[in-house]
Amino acid sequence: MSIIKVTRDIYELLLVIARRKGKSIEELILESVIKELDPRMRLEAYRKLHEKYFREAEELYEKGDLVQAGEKYWGALVSLLNIIGEKENLPHYTHRDLREIVEFLTEKTNDPEYSRLFSSAEALHSNFYHNFMSRLSFNVHREDILKLIQKLKRLIESV
Repeated sequence: MSIIKVTRDIYELLLVIARRKGKSIEELILESVIKELDPRMRLEAYRKLHEKYFREAEELYEKGDLVQAGEKYWGALVSLLNIIGEKENLPHYTHRDLREIVEFLTEKTNDPEYSRLFSSAEALHSNFYHNFMSRLSFNVHREDILKLIQKLKRLIESV
């Protein structure tokens, strides 16, 4: 890991913007610079981000930190949807864009499970902000997001 030093004022500005967008500062910076990369580099950046978030999610889940784990699973999922957005030339910068990618996949594959699994994943994302899930409920949503991640990985590999 590398560290970028910024003044406290700039850090505070980045934090305000990141929180408003529901993103980490790292995601905010990546979102700002990724548009400058060539398409192959963008896909690789999203792939690495997916792997990072997924690894962190599994570690947090093992430690019992369900709130943070759920948000990391969400980040891993979003990274894969970003790859699909790039490959299909679809916007993928807002929550609505992500939902539209899922609906695109549902129609393209004639598989409504994409939509259902995404709705379940959204609950994990919401839990990050509101912490309302029991372990039992979390585990059900976790299984859904893991299934969706696997479906998306297979889809990405086939394109």
